[in-house]
Amino acid sequence: MNNKKIALVTGANKGLGFETSRQLAQQGVLVLMGARNAGRGSAAAKKLKDAGLPAEFIHLDVTNHEHIKTAAREINKRFGKLDILVNNAGMSHKEESLTGNSSGTISSRALREIFDTNFFGLVELTQKLLPLIKTSDAGRIVNVSSILGSLAIQGKEGGISEFKPFAYDASKTAVNAFTIHLAAALAGTKVKVNSAHPGWVRTDMGGPQAPVMPDEGAKTSVRLALLGPDGPTGKFFQGDEELPW
Repeated sequence: MNNKKIALVTGANKGLGFETSRQLAQQGVLVLMGARNAGRGSAAAKKLKDAGLPAEFIHLDVTNHEHIKTAAREINKRFGKLDILVNNAGMSHKEESLTGNSSGTISSRALREIFDTNFFGLVELTQKLLPLIKTSDAGRIVNVSSILGSLAIQGKEGGISEFKPFAYDASKTAVNAFTIHLAAALAGTKVKVNSAHPGWVRTDMGGPQAPVMPDEGAKTSVRLALLGPDGPTGKFFQGDEELPW
């Protein structure tokens, strides 16, 4: 058995995914950097490798069934396990704005596109890799969510509850439900499953006005990916703070 920790980070070619990969690699984890664009993914992995960090590119579009099957076969063949899965890949849609309420206007096409990436692809990939994660001595699954997916917060008035891009928010609510259910299914095993809210991060999705830089936003995912045996499971965090569902 390979003693080095192996991680897969999806959407790893830029922003939060790249920074999560970098911080895990700095901890000695071999990071497989998943990206749907082969050129950008390879360039991102090369950047970390040129800095002396253990990172490799893996071609992975989470909405592509064949990519998921191929990635699982490759990881199994090379390592026989997967210690960490960070489900970071995600998208927003041009039909929505952060400050608007799209519940009465979002098209079914846009809704399906967002759910395909943010939820259905995440679930399919996780299920396919679960046998390899169970093989790990300390399997960790981190689902990158958003506080905008918190029903407790969205049900209140004021504050961030005023931000209601429905399709994006609903996809993250679904991700949180998956976290709760999968953690319950894996109770009694060494696998821990948690949701992470990185904050409003200055990425292509978050926009230039976002106050949190990617290196800070990635810290929650990295912490949850490296939890010890007494760490939590089935919870929702930003940093050390537990968030309401």
